[in-house]
Amino acid sequence: MREPKLPNILWICTDQQRYDTIAALGNSFVSTPNIDALAGQGVAFERAYCQSPICTPSRASFLTGMYPSSLRVNRNGNPRFPDFPPLISRRLADQGYVCGLIGKLHLSSAYGRAEERADDGYTYWNYSHAPRDDWENGHDYAEWVRSKGFDLGELTRDPAGVPAQLHQTTWCAEKTLEFIEENRDRNWFASVNIYDPHPPFNPPQAYRDLFEPARVKPPLFRASDLEQQKKLERIDFQSAARHPDDLDIKSPILPQSPTPGLAEADSLGARDAGTLIAAYYAMIKLIDDQVGRIMTALDAMDLRQNTVIIFTSDHGEMLGDHGLILKGCRFYEGLVRVPLIWSWPGRFLSDIRSDALVELTDIVPTLLDIVGISAPGYLVGQSLLSILTGEGRQRRREYVRCEYIDALDLPDHSRATMYCDGRYKIVFYHSLGAGELYDLAEDPQEFHNLWDLESAAAVRADLSQRAFDAAISTLYPGLDRRGPM
Repeated sequence: MREPKLPNILWICTDQQRYDTIAALGNSFVSTPNIDALAGQGVAFERAYCQSPICTPSRASFLTGMYPSSLRVNRNGNPRFPDFPPLISRRLADQGYVCGLIGKLHLSSAYGRAEERADDGYTYWNYSHAPRDDWENGHDYAEWVRSKGFDLGELTRDPAGVPAQLHQTTWCAEKTLEFIEENRDRNWFASVNIYDPHPPFNPPQAYRDLFEPARVKPPLFRASDLEQQKKLERIDFQSAARHPDDLDIKSPILPQSPTPGLAEADSLGARDAGTLIAAYYAMIKLIDDQVGRIMTALDAMDLRQNTVIIFTSDHGEMLGDHGLILKGCRFYEGLVRVPLIWSWPGRFLSDIRSDALVELTDIVPTLLDIVGISAPGYLVGQSLLSILTGEGRQRRREYVRCEYIDALDLPDHSRATMYCDGRYKIVFYHSLGAGELYDLAEDPQEFHNLWDLESAAAVRADLSQRAFDAAISTLYPGLDRRGPM
């Protein structure tokens, strides 16, 4: 077999997975032995932040290495993706990689249709925006389920969840293995986008049974959270703040009833955080099992040593923290901090936990660095290669940013930005006269908002200036479209 000169690239991206959901990184309530092994064979970044707490702007950002506001891709489901800048898949395709998309992309709206494709460079395309069957054609996962004699609509209404063998997570693994097998003698880039642990939180019953709601890690909550969220209730979010015993769960999040059809009802029985978290961990367990399948196959095909593997997610999930679930215009750690693991046996360091501040914008320049492509001047991301290899001077970020610009179709049209320097996190709810300021060293769980305190006025002023400077720098990135004049 011909030995490729460049590494293969396997990028596994889950949807709405928090940073604190991996056993090897400190959560003893979940079961993730295969992701644990991946972390043991690579570098896990423990302070990785997405650039928007919602799907489309986050994905647009980490596939280009730019901030959503620079791309003008701020809505969650914009009509189409712009022609410039190119996606990382396009750049790799131009370098000779065969590129495959498996699962979700969500760079443009997929409401009632398959999304309009950009110039994405993918020659292998197996698409599934979400595990539902609500358009006639172009939903490869739904068609796969039909080919096996089942109806996806009926399966998703079953309180027992979609069986593991028919689940979108399993389909993603199968199509990934198909793509790799077809291209094992070429340089390939597989972009694998699993929909879970995104709602509806309806894992297969066999997986749900593995986790007892009374024994999972509880959410971060104090009675004062309800007062704090009351002050922010006019700002866009998908749920209202409630006590963890009675969360704002809207159907079809937790199908609990044994009666067929009630999975779509508004009253589903258990609405507490423990039940929600147990279902969430069950979805992650299924993800972990399928990651294990892929790793086993790479070993069997003798491809593991020449494959760069990335495991991450587009954003997190509140999961009951501060009385909230789902996502929207907030910037708490559970929502904007995500897993980020890199592995390349023999080339990257192994079993390393890095506390460096990193953004998901850093993925693109790192990949460009690995395959020997010069990074264009407009990127805001920074290559992580020196941290991954331990060679050379390790350049570390001074801050990370996150944005929410009218992303959801909600009436308040909220616009907000976050700036975090590792110790302090400041959030501006622009034009609303509201904000949040946390000292993460003293208050890592974000219970004490310092925004209005006179004792924090100097810190707030300094962070405001630095955040403003950072925002301006994103509006005028170095462009190389035309070259020298």
